[in-house]
Amino acid sequence: MTTSLKRTPGWAKALTAVVLMIVVLLAGARLSGLPGLKDVFGTETRDRSGPALLRSIQDISRYEAASGNFQVVVDLEKDTKYLPDAVRGTRTLYVGAGTVDAYVDLGKVGEDDVTVDEDRTTATLRLPHAALGEPALDPDRSYAVSKQRGLLDRLGDLFSDNPNGEQAVQRLAVRHIGAAARESGLTARAEKNTTDMLEGLLGSLGFEEVRVTYGG
Repeated sequence: MTTSLKRTPGWAKALTAVVLMIVVLLAGARLSGLPGLKDVFGTETRDRSGPALLRSIQDISRYEAASGNFQVVVDLEKDTKYLPDAVRGTRTLYVGAGTVDAYVDLGKVGEDDVTVDEDRTTATLRLPHAALGEPALDPDRSYAVSKQRGLLDRLGDLFSDNPNGEQAVQRLAVRHIGAAARESGLTARAEKNTTDMLEGLLGSLGFEEVRVTYGG
């Protein structure tokens, strides 16, 4: 009498291995909370970064005349055709906070842009228009409110070097902050502050009248 042995399908073996792995991880998480076993399953953080290297030095002639603080709520959703969001898709609600500086580049002022009358009582200066610096996102004040990911996206995070990466929403937050800064009148405030600074500085040097214009 012969007995036929049924081979276990490959998918069943893979499924069993995954289940066992989950059981081990859950058991480890539970055991890590028991007295005396915390150090076994605990984590330790070490900073193994190398020293910072100086790559270049630039002389800065900008007068930082104003700075704006901005906050934006980013709602970024990515869908896949023919698949429901529960299977493939992400949606992230992110609060981005950052600053944008407005400056006047005094390094562009030439000799012809500064004139002084014979009595040295009136000074006329022509400066370039104020410009905006790059938006700087503040990581301490920026955070994800909620994250929704489909099953395939969650599985992909297990094999990703940067699970739950937020680069996309961070870039979008920076873009929105930059757009808000351009509409905020920050450059006008910077030019006014620069004018006030020059009037006070040159006034302390004996000039009775200081005229500041912007162009170029």
